[in-house]
Parts: sequence; structure tokens; C-alpha cells
Amino acid sequence: MERPDPGRVPLLEVRGVTKSFGAVAAVAGVSFPLYAGEAHALVGENGAGKSTIVKMLAGVHRPDSGTLLVDGEPVEFSSPADAKAAGIAVIYQEPTLFPDLTVAENIVMGRHPRGRLGMIDRGSIRAEAEALFKRLGVRIDPSRPARGLSIADQQIVEIAKALSADARVLVMDEPTAALSLVEVERLFSVARALREEGAAIMFISHRFEEITQLCQRVTIMRDGRHVSTDPIDGLTVDEMVRRMVGRELDALFPKQDVEPGEVVLEVEGLTREGVFRDVSFSVRAGEIVAFAGLVGSGRSEVVQAVFGVDERDAGTVKLAGKPLRPHSPRTAMAAGMALVPEDRRQQGLVMDLSIERNVTLPRSRALSKLGFLFGGGERREALNWTQRLQTKYGRLGDPVGTLSGGNQQKVVLAKWLAMAPKVLIVDEPTRGIDVGTKAEVHRLMSSLAAEGVAVVMVSSELPEVLGMADRVLVMREGHLVAEIPRAEATEDSVMFAAMGQGAAA
Repeated sequence: MERPDPGRVPLLEVRGVTKSFGAVAAVAGVSFPLYAGEAHALVGENGAGKSTIVKMLAGVHRPDSGTLLVDGEPVEFSSPADAKAAGIAVIYQEPTLFPDLTVAENIVMGRHPRGRLGMIDRGSIRAEAEALFKRLGVRIDPSRPARGLSIADQQIVEIAKALSADARVLVMDEPTAALSLVEVERLFSVARALREEGAAIMFISHRFEEITQLCQRVTIMRDGRHVSTDPIDGLTVDEMVRRMVGRELDALFPKQDVEPGEVVLEVEGLTREGVFRDVSFSVRAGEIVAFAGLVGSGRSEVVQAVFGVDERDAGTVKLAGKPLRPHSPRTAMAAGMALVPEDRRQQGLVMDLSIERNVTLPRSRALSKLGFLFGGGERREALNWTQRLQTKYGRLGDPVGTLSGGNQQKVVLAKWLAMAPKVLIVDEPTRGIDVGTKAEVHRLMSSLAAEGVAVVMVSSELPEVLGMADRVLVMREGHLVAEIPRAEATEDSVMFAAMGQGAAA
């Protein structure tokens, strides 16, 4: 463990904090310093205790023991207002702005400046917002409503709101999960500017390339405990992964060599006006085909139309040689197709239902007798798949919303794998999950392909695309522009095609 530099007082220090929920110790004796002018990464697998640390810094939870110190002085936070008063602001993955208020009104929420007669001084509000955006080097209209802002712009507004309240510590919790490469770079430019002004930034991410790009120091947690705090210059990604998971990962991309079989999925001339046009491809049994491209290129929209979630204006989809009815997920499921959607919380799970009910939803009719669903069969089915996927949970009857993000992803996979699909479509299969769970999901995809399942994957992570795909299909502005075999797929070849510099398909 790295001890605070005796020549520098940390802007914020976490010292020996412990927090338990019932019999479960979420955090046990964790310590690390945050220094002014530095970005400090906090990493660990899902369930390592990162979120609990964030909530203690935000004033949502109070430590059972241990101390939080600001400028070397112990502090106690009884509420989020106490944390804000101490200069700590948390920027969450999903911002919480008031959509019907203007951007400027959101920034000054709770402390509106007033004029002589006690009326809200809207001119001052706008001027303050403009000054903050100028300081951050971004252009956002302070007078526009917050509704309709992109996630990236909402996060910038949250940062401006924190600065307006004189925040000196910014905690950024998975801020880049839903951002494009351009938006990530803009966010990092803002973060670097704040760092140079003397702010301390705590950055939480599962993406190692972002951590090494932004941060100077990294704290690693495992199972609620502190593993290490070190300057990032002295650590390799392999070493960080080993400390996070407590074991060597044989391979993050355990791709098996499989001889593809017959064509299972055929898509011809698929078109949805204004979204994508004339997309054609095929996938064989045992093959993993990945869709790559920039955000907004139409990748997810294509696979949703293939599955029948979205309508199509033209084109055909055949599974095992038989055409599928347009805009009919039920027909696709009956034919042997499964879709693991990008947004698991909104589209893949019913968060208030139990784990076992979520796993068995697509097969509820097959598991029922005389129209009644009996718990024994449902529980056996759910237990089988949750065990095969090494899902961590308290009880199968617990709401699926109580699980970590990685375990929720496993429940979505279990739900569809229980159907024994011929074609499995996975949209961003490892977004927001830790490196250990990523390796398990990749191993599962590879073993399914080895069993003859045709796998279609959409991913924004190039290492994942290159590590798992037999063929890479590159989308740009709604068109399929390149098809690259595994042997020729590189980061350069994929990105050149995605940005309009590659060879046509």
C-alpha cells in the first residue's frame, strides 16, 4: 500500500474505511490519498466495493469505521449536501439534470442569484454559465432546455454545476460508458484542464486505455479490500488485471479455432429509410461475425431489424433457409434466434422481477402446465444456467435489480442461452462489466461457436472485435462499407474503413 507523501497533504484522503450491509462487508479497511492536480483511477471487478466508496464520498453512506479527511482534517458527511459543501462532486454515468429547466438553471440549481426586488436574476445565471463553459473550452447554449442534450453534453453540464459550487474533488463514475471516441476525448480535455487548475479527480472505468491516458495514480480493489495504490507509470495492464482478479487470466479473448459449417443466417438488401440501406451479409454455424463502426453508424439498428424489434422497409432475413416475418421478434425466437440488447436494464431485464423469473421468461410457456407456471421447474432451469455462467447472487428469488452490472449481463445471457439458439446476437456484450467477467463472456461466446451456434456481435471496443471475430463487418453512415477477414483485421484497417478511408465491401 502506498502511504501519503509526507511532503504533500492530500486534498482528500480515505483512511481505513469500512462499510457493511447486513452480514456483507462491502468495503473493509480501504485507504488511499487523492492529491490536487492529479487524476486517480479506482479500479476493480464488479462487486469490488468501488460504488460503495463513491457513495461514502458523496455523503449517501456513512462509514461504519475509518475516516475521510479533506485538507488533512477529518470530516463527517451526513448527507450529499455535506459532501458538496466540502467541495466534493460526483459525476455519474447517467446524469440527473432537470429536463424542463434550461442548462443555466440546472447549473445554479439551489442557489439562484437574485436582483434587488428578490427576483431571480436570469442575466447573471446565463453569464455565469457562459463563463463556466468558456473556462471548460466547450460550446453549449445556456438558454436551451436540458431535455434532448446528449449524454456527453449532460456530463459537461454536471461538471459546470460542480465548478459553480467551488468543487475541488471530482469523482467521475464510469463517465465514458455511453460516449463516442470524439466525446471521450472532449471529456478528457475538460478533465485535464481541471487537473491543471489544481482539482483532484477520481476516475472509475473498466477501460484500461482510458485509465493510462488520463490518470497518474491507480488504486486497485478486490472483494471490498484495498490491494494496492501506485503511480500508474510503473504498472502494466497485465499486472493491474492480475491484482484485480487475484489470478492470472489465461486470455482475455479465448478464441477457439472452429471450422464454420453451413450458412445459418442470411440477410439480403436490408433497408430502413434514413437509418441504414442495402445491408447484406451471412453468418455460418460456428462463426463469430462482428459489426464495427463509429457510434451512429447503424450497427445496432441493423441487428434489431434482423431480430424484428425494428421495422424494415426492404430486404429479407432467412434463418436456416426460411424467411422470417418482418417486425416480429416472436417469429425470430421461434425460429431459433436470440438477441442480447445493448441496454440490459431497459430492454433485456424486468428489474423488479426475480432472477429466476428473468432467466425463464422466454420459456415460460414451455415450463408451464395447463397455463400455470410452477416454481420447481423454473427454479431448476434458472439454477442450471446461473451456475453455468458463475453468476453471483444471494437468492434466486431476489430482484434482478439488486445484482451488479456484470451479473445482470449474465442473467440476460442465461435467459437466451436457455432457449438453445441457432443464432445469438449480442449487442455490446461486455459494456460496463469488469475484466474478469469480460473474459468469462468471451469464453462463453467462443464455446457456443464451437458448439455450432452462429454468433453476431456488435461492439465499440476494437480489441474485443479483433480478438473474437472471424470476420469484421464495418458500418459507416448506415452502409456496410467493408468486410475484413480475421487474418487481415487490424485497428488501422477497421478504423480507416469506419472513417471513410477503407476499401469497399
